[in-house]
Amino acid sequence: MINRPSEVQVASYASAQSGNSAQALCRPKGAAIALAILAFLLPACTSNNPEKVGGPTANTNVSTEEVANKTNALLGKSVTVRSEVEKKVGANSFTIGDEKLFGSEKILVINASGAPTVLPDDIELQVTGKVAKLVVADVEREFNLDLEPELEVEYKDKPAIIAQSIALAPDPGEVTKNPSAFYGKVIAVKGEVEDIVSPNSFRLDEDGLDGVVDNKDLLVLNTAPGQTVKDNQEVVVTGVLRPFVLADFERDYDLNWDLTVQRKLEAEYTQKPVLVTKSVFPAAD
Repeated sequence: MINRPSEVQVASYASAQSGNSAQALCRPKGAAIALAILAFLLPACTSNNPEKVGGPTANTNVSTEEVANKTNALLGKSVTVRSEVEKKVGANSFTIGDEKLFGSEKILVINASGAPTVLPDDIELQVTGKVAKLVVADVEREFNLDLEPELEVEYKDKPAIIAQSIALAPDPGEVTKNPSAFYGKVIAVKGEVEDIVSPNSFRLDEDGLDGVVDNKDLLVLNTAPGQTVKDNQEVVVTGVLRPFVLADFERDYDLNWDLTVQRKLEAEYTQKPVLVTKSVFPAAD
Protein backbone atom coordinates (compact mmCIF):
# COMPACT_ATOMS: atom_id res chain seq x y z
CA MET A 1 0.00 0.00 0.00
CA ILE A 2 1.23 3.47 -0.85
CA ASN A 3 1.80 5.80 2.10
CA ARG A 4 -0.47 8.80 2.37
CA PRO A 5 1.05 12.28 2.78
CA SER A 6 0.12 12.37 6.47
CA GLU A 7 2.47 9.44 7.05
CA VAL A 8 5.47 11.08 5.44
CA GLN A 9 7.78 13.57 7.11
CA VAL A 10 8.12 16.60 4.82
CA ALA A 11 9.80 19.98 4.79
CA SER A 12 9.51 22.99 2.50
CA TYR A 13 12.01 23.54 -0.27
CA ALA A 14 12.86 26.72 -2.15
CA SER A 15 13.72 26.30 -5.81
CA ALA A 16 16.99 27.04 -7.55
CA GLN A 17 18.03 30.66 -7.91
CA SER A 18 16.21 32.67 -10.54
CA GLY A 19 18.14 34.37 -13.29
CA ASN A 20 20.47 31.46 -13.92
CA SER A 21 21.41 31.78 -17.57
CA ALA A 22 22.02 28.05 -17.83
CA GLN A 23 18.27 27.46 -17.56
CA ALA A 24 17.68 28.60 -21.10
CA LEU A 25 15.30 25.86 -22.18
CA CYS A 26 12.64 26.03 -19.46
CA ARG A 27 13.68 28.64 -16.91
CA PRO A 28 11.41 28.99 -13.85
CA LYS A 29 9.87 32.45 -13.77
CA GLY A 30 10.77 34.23 -10.58
CA ALA A 31 9.20 33.31 -7.29
CA ALA A 32 6.33 31.36 -8.83
CA ILE A 33 8.34 28.16 -8.78
CA ALA A 34 8.63 28.41 -4.99
CA LEU A 35 4.88 27.84 -4.79
CA ALA A 36 5.13 24.74 -6.95
CA ILE A 37 7.97 23.03 -5.11
CA LEU A 38 6.42 22.63 -1.68
CA ALA A 39 8.01 19.67 0.05
CA PHE A 40 10.04 16.51 -0.23
CA LEU A 41 10.83 13.41 1.80
CA LEU A 42 13.94 13.46 3.98
CA PRO A 43 15.58 16.67 2.71
CA ALA A 44 19.35 17.00 2.61
CA CYS A 45 19.78 19.11 5.72
CA THR A 46 18.14 22.46 4.86
CA SER A 47 20.25 23.20 1.82
CA ASN A 48 18.88 24.61 -1.43
CA ASN A 49 21.67 22.89 -3.33
CA PRO A 50 19.98 20.71 -6.00
CA GLU A 51 22.91 18.25 -5.91
CA LYS A 52 21.91 17.40 -2.36
CA VAL A 53 18.23 17.01 -3.21
CA GLY A 54 18.27 13.98 -5.44
CA GLY A 55 20.39 15.49 -8.21
CA PRO A 56 22.85 12.73 -9.16
CA THR A 57 24.56 12.25 -12.51
CA ALA A 58 25.03 9.26 -14.78
CA ASN A 59 28.58 8.82 -13.49
CA THR A 60 27.44 8.25 -9.91
CA ASN A 61 24.42 6.05 -10.57
CA VAL A 62 25.11 2.48 -9.38
CA SER A 63 23.28 -0.58 -8.10
CA THR A 64 23.36 -1.95 -4.55
CA GLU A 65 25.13 -5.01 -5.98
CA GLU A 66 27.97 -2.78 -7.21
CA VAL A 67 28.28 -1.12 -3.81
CA ALA A 68 28.52 -4.54 -2.17
CA ASN A 69 30.94 -6.07 -4.67
CA LYS A 70 33.09 -3.04 -5.50
CA THR A 71 33.20 -1.33 -2.12
CA ASN A 72 36.93 -0.60 -2.17
CA ALA A 73 36.74 1.04 -5.60
CA LEU A 74 33.84 3.24 -4.50
CA LEU A 75 35.11 4.24 -1.04
CA GLY A 76 34.75 7.98 -0.47
CA LYS A 77 32.81 8.50 -3.69
CA SER A 78 29.29 9.88 -3.90
CA VAL A 79 26.84 7.41 -5.43
CA THR A 80 23.13 7.15 -6.04
CA VAL A 81 21.27 3.88 -5.60
CA ARG A 82 17.63 2.96 -6.01
CA SER A 83 16.52 0.06 -3.86
CA GLU A 84 13.97 -1.59 -1.65
CA VAL A 85 14.17 -1.03 2.09
CA GLU A 86 15.00 -4.27 3.86
CA LYS A 87 14.62 -3.22 7.49
CA LYS A 88 15.05 -0.35 9.91
CA VAL A 89 18.15 -0.88 12.06
CA GLY A 90 18.28 2.21 14.29
CA ALA A 91 16.92 5.72 14.66
CA ASN A 92 19.17 6.95 11.84
CA SER A 93 19.92 3.76 9.92
CA PHE A 94 18.34 1.09 7.76
CA THR A 95 19.40 -1.52 5.23
CA ILE A 96 18.61 -1.71 1.53
CA GLY A 97 19.07 -4.48 -1.02
CA ASP A 98 17.56 -6.20 -4.01
CA GLU A 99 15.47 -9.16 -2.86
CA LYS A 100 15.60 -10.57 -6.39
CA LEU A 101 19.36 -11.15 -6.11
CA PHE A 102 19.75 -14.27 -4.00
CA GLY A 103 22.49 -14.00 -1.42
CA SER A 104 23.24 -10.35 -2.20
CA GLU A 105 24.72 -8.41 0.69
CA LYS A 106 22.51 -5.78 2.26
CA ILE A 107 23.85 -2.23 2.34
CA LEU A 108 23.63 -0.20 5.53
CA VAL A 109 22.39 3.37 5.05
CA ILE A 110 23.21 6.00 7.66
CA ASN A 111 20.84 8.95 7.34
CA ALA A 112 23.08 12.02 7.70
CA SER A 113 20.65 14.33 5.87
CA GLY A 114 19.57 16.08 9.05
CA ALA A 115 15.94 14.99 8.63
CA PRO A 116 14.07 12.20 10.46
CA THR A 117 14.23 8.70 9.02
CA VAL A 118 10.70 7.85 7.87
CA LEU A 119 10.54 4.70 5.76
CA PRO A 120 7.66 4.07 3.33
CA ASP A 121 5.79 0.82 2.80
CA ASP A 122 6.19 -0.95 -0.55
CA ILE A 123 7.98 1.93 -2.29
CA GLU A 124 11.66 2.00 -3.18
CA LEU A 125 13.96 4.80 -2.07
CA GLN A 126 16.63 6.70 -3.97
CA VAL A 127 19.66 7.25 -1.73
CA THR A 128 22.53 9.62 -2.56
CA GLY A 129 25.64 9.69 -0.38
CA LYS A 130 29.25 8.61 0.11
CA VAL A 131 30.33 4.99 0.24
CA ALA A 132 32.20 3.95 3.38
CA LYS A 133 33.16 0.96 5.46
CA LEU A 134 31.39 1.49 8.73
CA VAL A 135 33.43 2.73 11.66
CA VAL A 136 30.86 4.04 14.11
CA ALA A 137 33.15 6.48 15.93
CA ASP A 138 34.25 8.10 12.66
CA VAL A 139 30.68 8.54 11.41
CA GLU A 140 29.48 9.93 14.74
CA ARG A 141 32.30 12.45 14.87
CA GLU A 142 32.01 13.62 11.27
CA PHE A 143 28.22 13.89 11.10
CA ASN A 144 27.37 14.60 14.75
CA LEU A 145 25.24 11.48 15.05
CA ASP A 146 24.55 9.19 17.99
CA LEU A 147 24.46 5.67 16.57
CA GLU A 148 23.45 2.48 18.34
CA PRO A 149 26.37 0.42 19.76
CA GLU A 150 24.93 -2.68 18.09
CA LEU A 151 25.89 -1.28 14.69
CA GLU A 152 29.57 -1.66 15.56
CA VAL A 153 29.12 -5.36 16.24
CA GLU A 154 27.00 -6.28 13.22
CA TYR A 155 28.19 -3.86 10.53
CA LYS A 156 31.77 -2.85 11.37
CA ASP A 157 33.89 -2.58 8.19
CA LYS A 158 30.92 -3.60 6.03
CA PRO A 159 29.74 -1.42 3.11
CA ALA A 160 27.61 1.54 4.02
CA ILE A 161 26.27 4.68 2.38
CA ILE A 162 26.34 7.89 4.40
CA ALA A 163 23.23 9.46 2.90
CA GLN A 164 22.94 13.18 2.23
CA SER A 165 19.69 12.83 0.27
CA ILE A 166 16.84 10.30 0.39
CA ALA A 167 13.77 10.47 -1.85
CA LEU A 168 10.77 8.31 -2.61
CA ALA A 169 11.34 6.22 -5.75
CA PRO A 170 7.98 4.98 -7.05
CA ASP A 171 7.32 3.43 -10.45
CA PRO A 172 5.39 5.47 -13.06
CA GLY A 173 2.30 3.33 -12.45
CA GLU A 174 2.40 3.97 -8.71
CA VAL A 175 2.51 7.71 -9.36
CA THR A 176 -0.31 7.81 -11.90
CA LYS A 177 -2.49 5.48 -9.82
CA ASN A 178 -2.27 7.59 -6.67
CA PRO A 179 -0.72 10.99 -7.50
CA SER A 180 -2.08 12.71 -4.39
CA ALA A 181 0.39 10.68 -2.31
CA PHE A 182 3.29 12.35 -4.15
CA TYR A 183 2.14 15.87 -5.09
CA GLY A 184 4.58 18.55 -3.96
CA LYS A 185 7.36 16.07 -3.15
CA VAL A 186 10.69 15.35 -4.80
CA ILE A 187 10.48 11.82 -6.17
CA ALA A 188 12.78 9.68 -8.32
CA VAL A 189 10.94 7.73 -11.03
CA LYS A 190 12.51 5.02 -13.20
CA GLY A 191 11.05 4.14 -16.57
CA GLU A 192 11.47 3.98 -20.34
CA VAL A 193 11.17 7.05 -22.54
CA GLU A 194 8.08 6.11 -24.49
CA ASP A 195 7.36 9.22 -26.56
CA ILE A 196 9.19 12.53 -26.94
CA VAL A 197 6.32 15.00 -27.21
CA SER A 198 8.41 18.16 -27.62
CA PRO A 199 12.01 19.28 -26.95
CA ASN A 200 11.11 19.74 -23.28
CA SER A 201 8.51 17.04 -22.59
CA PHE A 202 8.25 13.28 -22.90
CA ARG A 203 6.29 10.33 -21.56
CA LEU A 204 7.79 7.86 -19.13
CA ASP A 205 6.46 4.34 -19.51
CA GLU A 206 6.48 1.47 -17.01
CA ASP A 207 5.32 -1.56 -18.97
CA GLY A 208 2.72 -0.45 -21.50
CA LEU A 209 2.68 -1.40 -25.17
CA ASP A 210 5.09 0.48 -27.43
CA GLY A 211 3.46 3.50 -29.01
CA VAL A 212 0.32 3.16 -26.90
CA VAL A 213 -0.47 5.79 -24.27
CA ASP A 214 -1.94 4.03 -21.25
CA ASN A 215 -2.87 5.02 -17.73
CA LYS A 216 0.61 4.19 -16.45
CA ASP A 217 2.39 6.68 -18.72
CA LEU A 218 3.74 9.64 -16.75
CA LEU A 219 4.26 13.00 -18.45
CA VAL A 220 7.67 14.59 -17.74
CA LEU A 221 8.42 18.29 -18.15
CA ASN A 222 12.18 18.38 -18.72
CA THR A 223 13.51 21.62 -17.21
CA ALA A 224 17.01 20.26 -16.52
CA PRO A 225 19.48 22.32 -18.61
CA GLY A 226 21.45 20.32 -21.15
CA GLN A 227 19.89 16.97 -20.20
CA THR A 228 18.36 15.17 -23.17
CA VAL A 229 16.76 11.77 -23.64
CA LYS A 230 16.23 9.30 -26.48
CA ASP A 231 13.26 7.14 -27.42
CA ASN A 232 13.27 3.78 -25.59
CA GLN A 233 16.06 4.91 -23.25
CA GLU A 234 15.67 3.72 -19.65
CA VAL A 235 16.18 6.68 -17.33
CA VAL A 236 15.65 7.87 -13.79
CA VAL A 237 13.91 11.23 -13.52
CA THR A 238 14.18 13.13 -10.24
CA GLY A 239 11.76 16.00 -9.84
CA VAL A 240 8.65 17.47 -8.25
CA LEU A 241 5.19 16.12 -9.04
CA ARG A 242 2.51 18.65 -10.02
CA PRO A 243 -0.99 18.39 -11.50
CA PHE A 244 -1.11 19.47 -15.14
CA VAL A 245 -2.71 22.91 -15.45
CA LEU A 246 -1.69 24.47 -18.75
CA ALA A 247 -2.07 28.06 -17.57
CA ASP A 248 0.14 27.39 -14.55
CA PHE A 249 2.92 25.83 -16.60
CA GLU A 250 2.80 28.63 -19.18
CA ARG A 251 3.10 31.12 -16.34
CA ASP A 252 5.94 29.34 -14.53
CA TYR A 253 8.09 28.14 -17.46
CA ASP A 254 9.28 29.32 -20.86
CA LEU A 255 7.95 26.27 -22.68
CA ASN A 256 7.56 27.53 -26.25
CA TRP A 257 4.94 24.86 -26.95
CA ASP A 258 3.15 25.36 -30.25
CA LEU A 259 -0.64 25.28 -30.37
CA THR A 260 -0.74 21.63 -31.51
CA VAL A 261 1.34 20.44 -28.54
CA GLN A 262 -0.68 22.59 -26.13
CA ARG A 263 -3.98 21.14 -27.29
CA LYS A 264 -2.64 17.58 -27.31
CA LEU A 265 -1.27 17.73 -23.77
CA GLU A 266 -4.24 19.64 -22.39
CA ALA A 267 -6.64 17.06 -23.82
CA GLU A 268 -4.68 14.08 -22.48
CA TYR A 269 -3.26 15.34 -19.18
CA THR A 270 -5.40 18.11 -17.64
CA GLN A 271 -5.38 17.58 -13.84
CA LYS A 272 -3.23 14.47 -14.29
CA PRO A 273 0.25 14.26 -12.70
CA VAL A 274 3.30 15.80 -14.35
CA LEU A 275 6.87 15.31 -13.11
CA VAL A 276 8.90 18.54 -13.36
CA THR A 277 12.55 17.53 -13.54
CA LYS A 278 15.53 18.38 -11.40
CA SER A 279 17.74 15.78 -13.07
CA VAL A 280 17.56 13.04 -15.72
CA PHE A 281 20.16 10.29 -15.99
CA PRO A 282 20.45 6.75 -17.42
CA ALA A 283 19.19 4.01 -15.12
CA ALA A 284 21.73 1.64 -13.58
CA ASP A 285 21.98 -1.80 -15.17
